[in-house]
Amino acid sequence: MTETLPAAAITPSRRRFLGATATAFAALAASGCMTRGGASAAARPAPGGFAGYGALRPDPAGLIDLPEGFSYRVISRLGDAMDDGGTVPDRADGMGCFDLGNGEIALVRNHELQPRHDAGGPIAKGFGKRNGTFVSGGTTTIVLDAATLQVKRQFRSLGGTIRNCSGGVTPWGSWLTCEEAPTGPGQPYGDGLEQNHGWVFEVPASARGLVDAVPLTAMGRFNHEAAAVDPATGIVYQTEDRDDGVLYRFVPKVPGKLAEGGRLQAMVIEGLADTRNWTGAAMEVGKPYRVSWVDLDEVEAPKDDLRQRAAAKGAALVARGEGLHMGENAVFACCTSGGAKQLGQILKLTPGLAGAPDMVELFFESESTEQFNYGDNLCVAPSGHLIVCEDQYTDVVDNHIRGITPAGEAYTLAKLMAQTELAGGCFSPDGKILFVNVYSPTATLAITGPWAA
Repeated sequence: MTETLPAAAITPSRRRFLGATATAFAALAASGCMTRGGASAAARPAPGGFAGYGALRPDPAGLIDLPEGFSYRVISRLGDAMDDGGTVPDRADGMGCFDLGNGEIALVRNHELQPRHDAGGPIAKGFGKRNGTFVSGGTTTIVLDAATLQVKRQFRSLGGTIRNCSGGVTPWGSWLTCEEAPTGPGQPYGDGLEQNHGWVFEVPASARGLVDAVPLTAMGRFNHEAAAVDPATGIVYQTEDRDDGVLYRFVPKVPGKLAEGGRLQAMVIEGLADTRNWTGAAMEVGKPYRVSWVDLDEVEAPKDDLRQRAAAKGAALVARGEGLHMGENAVFACCTSGGAKQLGQILKLTPGLAGAPDMVELFFESESTEQFNYGDNLCVAPSGHLIVCEDQYTDVVDNHIRGITPAGEAYTLAKLMAQTELAGGCFSPDGKILFVNVYSPTATLAITGPWAA
């Protein structure tokens, strides 16, 4: 994000997992946390094409410009009083949306805070400490009335972590929050830290306060960005925000129970060692490539060298993997600085079924700043369109929300007037509301409008 620190065939067990979680997956699909159109839609041109929602109209409040017919409201902002006695902290980043039932929905929201940043009040329990005090990163949870969007309660739900960047929703009703901070005692930026960081943590959407902060160490220690769960297998895909990163997947011993361990693997692309296209169009847009996966060892990586060891085993290099989201049949990954113009790429990974190999393609590569510039957080809308939040590194920040149609055509959905980034896009259970975060000062927005069907 803004700062940088140094398939298998359908088996009987897979069928049991599918059966046991069918209801949860259906609820996620309806919520827009997983798309109804998804990858199958993204593989074919949109009927009649789609040119976007029209010109942006200036926001009288000077926060975010939207097309005609769209509007927004701020539902939570920096410094708001929370129900646990703290206040809403800054640096709101990745976010997931959940249907709690009984007319309530929850947003679990990351805060990309470093130890020097204000946590919004003391943290009673957490994972890591610096000089005896829990470090300030983690998550907050906002519970909303699903009909009115009134905030019913909001509170700190995870503490003691560092730079919680993005993450992903799970089919079993939790948020995977990822530390973009492989640091610790005696390591770069680790002064005063008492534990190693750079882990994934799980936060149940139903939590009503601080949860126990348990690092899922088997999922690897690296510069984590986002995660996405394949509902057919329980496999978790993970991105890494590094110029020489790789794409990971975690194959759990027991689908849905990540704390019980599993295997961490990296993506190998047949005939292609580098997806970045920095020195020529090695990876062609729309061309499918066969994928295999290589097992990784010493995944707790005290030297922060997991990506390098993966590349030595043949894993393909990825340019700053960030946003990651599961569609109906495929995973979409945003590679922030990829492409010949280094403006960003989107990879589409399709897990194989019934013994077929996994396949990957370059779904989109930005050729101009008008398409998108440094795409970051990403989600799949109920229509099958990709919704991409920009995070530019320019003297004058000019970040947008961009849409990418199933035919691979880019359009502009919104322009942020504040000098910061947008992050955490996700849709409400009925698909009518796009929730998104303004990074700093924190503001969580609910955007409504005539979304494409």
